[in-house]
Formats: sequence, structure tokens, C-alpha cells
Amino acid sequence: MSSFVLEISAQEQDYLKNLAFLSIKSRIEGREPDYPMPPSEKLKKKLGAFVTLKIKGRLRGCIGNIVGDGPLWKTIIRMAGEAAFNDPRFPELTAQELQLLELEISILSPLEPVPDIARIEPGRHGLVVRKGPYSGLLLPQVAREWGWDRETFLAQTCRKAGLPEDCHKDKGVQLFWFQAAVF
Repeated sequence: MSSFVLEISAQEQDYLKNLAFLSIKSRIEGREPDYPMPPSEKLKKKLGAFVTLKIKGRLRGCIGNIVGDGPLWKTIIRMAGEAAFNDPRFPELTAQELQLLELEISILSPLEPVPDIARIEPGRHGLVVRKGPYSGLLLPQVAREWGWDRETFLAQTCRKAGLPEDCHKDKGVQLFWFQAAVF
């Protein structure tokens, strides 16, 4: 996998975090937001992205697009709203929770097939496993946060897809990797 380097300046990071927060806050307040235009052309590129919401360090929502299907800044707006209000694991975010919200944004490199499982580096690579209608994705930082080794990371990605923990060894299973700029 070619090394994914997407330099996101502090200004661009602040802009994207503010967009995500504005998207959520305006929906809670029931008003149509006036989004500022991106400060750089880089934020208009089609890139996949995830928005992760936490409260007191605990997951409160996480939704994203694996593949960029529109400008990054618009993807962040959509994914922030999805993470706050449409993550099936959680109830809709409330106005009281908004004050406690911690935002994390992950901008993804394009997916590539994993050429050799031995080259997967937990904490550096994110994984996607697919078999038939089943699919599971784990971001690179998940393995780092949980202190997982390669085998555990593979097993947990299979579990996320609703498949047996050793599914990555099966014929017909597709395994992809990616990297992410996380802030």
C-alpha cells in the first residue's frame, strides 16, 4: 500500500470540526445552517470520511462513507448528522449531550485489496472485510485504542461483519485496507 499522506492543516481541521458541530447543533435547534465555504481546494476532493462522536471518552456514534462520493466538506456535514441521529446503536443525540460532545474525524485513503495479511499494521491500517451481503469496517485507531495485535484486529473486523472470527481465511472473502488522517 502506498503511504497515505494527506496533510490537513490546523485551519482545515478546525474548519471540518466546526462544520460537523454546526451540522449537529443546527439540527437539534431545528434550523437551516449557513455553512461557510472550505478554506482550501483540498477539502473539495472526493474522499471517504468518518465522523466519530464520543462523550466522556465513550463512543456515542460513528458513521462514514468508505468511498468519497462528493466533496469532503459536504461528506463531513452528512456524516456528522448521521452519526448523531442515525447510528442504529444509539438514540438520537440530545441538546444536553451536545455540550459534552467530542468529535473525531477520519479522512480515508482509497481502499486497496490486502496483498498479504502479514503486512497489516494495526494502528496504521484500517480494514474492510466482505463476504456476500456481509461487510465490516474498523478504522485504524480502533486497533490502537484497544491494543490489538494483527490477529485480534482481523478477528474483530470479521465479527463486525457478522462473520466467524477467522473468516479472513475463507475463500470468497474480500479483505481491503486503507489508511486515515485522524484528528
